[in-house]
Amino acid sequence: MDTASVTNLYAALRAGFPADLDTPAIETDEGLVYTWRDLERGSAMIANLLAGLDLPPASRVVVQVDKSVEALMLYLGTLRAGHVYVPLNTAYPAAEVEYFIDDAEPAVVVCAPQRFGWVSALVFRRGARAVFTLGADRSGTLLDRAAHQPDQQVPAAVGAQALASIIYTSGTTGRSKGAMLTHGNLLANAEVLRRYWDWRPDDVLIHVLPIFHVHGLFVAVHGALLNGSPMLWAAKFDPCTVLNWLPRATVFMGVPTLYTRLLAESELTAERCAHMRLFISGSAPLLIETFRTWQQRTGHTILERYGMSETIMLTSNPCTPDPRYGGQAERRGGTVGFPLPGVALRIVGDGDRPLPTGEVGGVQVRGPSVFQGYWRMPDKTRAEFTADGWFRTGDVGVIDERGYLTLVGRSKDLIISGGYNVYPAEVEGAINELPGVAESAVVGVPHPDFGEVGVALVIAQPGHRIDPDAVLATLRTRLANYKVPKRCVVVDELPRNAMGKVQKNLLRERYRDSFAA
Repeated sequence: MDTASVTNLYAALRAGFPADLDTPAIETDEGLVYTWRDLERGSAMIANLLAGLDLPPASRVVVQVDKSVEALMLYLGTLRAGHVYVPLNTAYPAAEVEYFIDDAEPAVVVCAPQRFGWVSALVFRRGARAVFTLGADRSGTLLDRAAHQPDQQVPAAVGAQALASIIYTSGTTGRSKGAMLTHGNLLANAEVLRRYWDWRPDDVLIHVLPIFHVHGLFVAVHGALLNGSPMLWAAKFDPCTVLNWLPRATVFMGVPTLYTRLLAESELTAERCAHMRLFISGSAPLLIETFRTWQQRTGHTILERYGMSETIMLTSNPCTPDPRYGGQAERRGGTVGFPLPGVALRIVGDGDRPLPTGEVGGVQVRGPSVFQGYWRMPDKTRAEFTADGWFRTGDVGVIDERGYLTLVGRSKDLIISGGYNVYPAEVEGAINELPGVAESAVVGVPHPDFGEVGVALVIAQPGHRIDPDAVLATLRTRLANYKVPKRCVVVDELPRNAMGKVQKNLLRERYRDSFAA
């Protein structure tokens, strides 16, 4: 499909629905079954509800709700109405939500019923038109109001360059950035993944990922909808549920944490996985031990890929032979494969100088799925793009002679824990505000379950005593749980270089075996 001619992402996804709309589209872990017609009608009613609010074009719709099929309909309805979907992690506490509300300036906010009091007080002071509630049990004012709307709607003609979603990424200085993704960005990536991952007419996807995240929403959901493939849908990951679904499914997408938890189940066998076609892992580094153990236990080789909020998917190990790389079909553990068709990728050194094969440097990319910039941050946007239009991912990698990309590190000390980005500077800022703390450093170390977790090294002020457990307990009240380090150590000093900068590489090495089996 020519993405330049797209008028609305929903229209493209809708074109992938099967001819018989009364067949199952989603079956939940509670036994509920939604047809394709349900998705069409439900999203139309929500789109009509938004249209009835007489919102300015491209209004932001901020959503912080638990995962449900109705939450998916809300996303689709927002696209249909031509507005901008802004999902927030359900783990964000009030202080973080307040920042996002201030930055996005939404016209509509949808939250869980139990959060309505403080959310409504917050957003109405900032000029929002409406606050709706949506519970995981399908309760709330959103559905009550949408139920009175027509179930037919023509998607708004918005154009491929129109903004479809803003995805907030954590900032290295504590300030989150809103990555602006267009209808064209999202469709281009969905189309290329459909081809590269060889989506088939009989595919069935197990969906256990959150839908406030690029992986669960834009990669998994878009793939299934565009291909007209049913989904087996769980609100939260449960290994027993997945094991029961494997004989009925063909595709599974997960983060490394999910694979390690499945491997802990004795019922995970090659026989149980015999009907499966493809296991995909991303959002965090997959330990080579997990990669190999999965091969041995199931007979399947996990396909690893690489992407980010600003670009969606960039590279992938091959699903089928890739003619661009001599027909290579091997999924190589520890690598993230080849650049996807249409994606240009280069490794650079100082001054954005391209490096030859085999040399380690910064990863830069160009392509149709690369975002339009950071919401209301033009200076940051300019800083992240080179003069010739390449996006600086902030990752460090190397391309071997066969064309496979291996990520060897991350600039700015990003930690990816359980599939979520954690920036140490933000956590360090929260620690340094605690009474008696003189300084702190947070580094990521390997973890058999989460891929990586944070370890906090804390220096006490003279005359003060720091309780490591109390530090972690306090952080849990101030930060989303996935950002809280799994270990806190009180130290007398931090290693520094001649310029006084903390040498985090030495700390990572010193504490890398903190969670070894």
